[in-house]
Amino acid sequence: MDLELRHLKIVRAVAEAGSVTKAATQLGLAQPSLTAQLKRIERTLGGTLFERDRNGARPTPLGELVLTRARVLLPAVRELQEEAVRFANTYTGIPGIRIGATHGPILGGLVDRLTAAHPTAPVSTRTSWSSRELTTLVSAGRLDFALIGTCGESPPPSMEAMTWTVVGTDPVFVLLSEDHPLAGEKELELSTLADEGWALAPGDGCFTDCFAGACARAGFVPKNVYESDVATCLHLVQVGKAVALCQATFQLSAGLVMMPLTGAPLQWRHLLGWHVDSFAGRAAPTVADHARAAHGQAVQRSTRYLDWRARNPHFGAVP
Repeated sequence: MDLELRHLKIVRAVAEAGSVTKAATQLGLAQPSLTAQLKRIERTLGGTLFERDRNGARPTPLGELVLTRARVLLPAVRELQEEAVRFANTYTGIPGIRIGATHGPILGGLVDRLTAAHPTAPVSTRTSWSSRELTTLVSAGRLDFALIGTCGESPPPSMEAMTWTVVGTDPVFVLLSEDHPLAGEKELELSTLADEGWALAPGDGCFTDCFAGACARAGFVPKNVYESDVATCLHLVQVGKAVALCQATFQLSAGLVMMPLTGAPLQWRHLLGWHVDSFAGRAAPTVADHARAAHGQAVQRSTRYLDWRARNPHFGAVP
């Protein structure tokens, strides 16, 4: 038998009452039942806890040791329970937050908004190319939220007890060198880029398959594909060796032009996920609101995207 808190309560009751009979009355138990429980407790602890005679029950040295520990543990557990109940019923703030994110425009703005609105809540971040890795960390309790993206309506990584909410949906644009012959167009058919090399950032989602499918529907197969880090992809575009796909909220650097694709053949859906049973999940509505606001701010910073949205109002952040 494992020792439990109720066993310590029995030992304490016998010591305070001075007899098993009186303790049984106080605990609402029959005296034989309490005697039997006390014997089981003594067997578990390895020795006699009380010397019992017609005058009552007195703790043995082992009993005194157990009582000393019980007088510390029982009040501490009661205080913990009371504090937890008060906290659960009255806490309305936001806890410390650990956010994992893939590359994207929202994380910086989300951290900025969270730290400004909740200055006493610690916020930490972790980035990864792998949506699956981040989702696993959230499911395991090592992160509180995952901020990821999926291609179109594709589902997020499958993981037990995860809840997801949509932060926003954007079209995927293309990056060209400012010297590219097509850089002056308003938007491009994907098929006009059939002869280009393509620079792509890595990831374990479905975007590569979605891109291949969009190219197939446009009547071509990409010739040269360079999968690399963002800095290398941008360099290849700047020197005219490739074009690159990007989120419509991408912040342009020197030498680049961002171009919409006619009909938005590729779309990117931003998702925020958390474990359904986590305490941090109680803050999910607040975090999601901040994430959507951060996405909206990213949209407002992109003149090209704002112009495109004016002509395609069904895209953008969810209400």
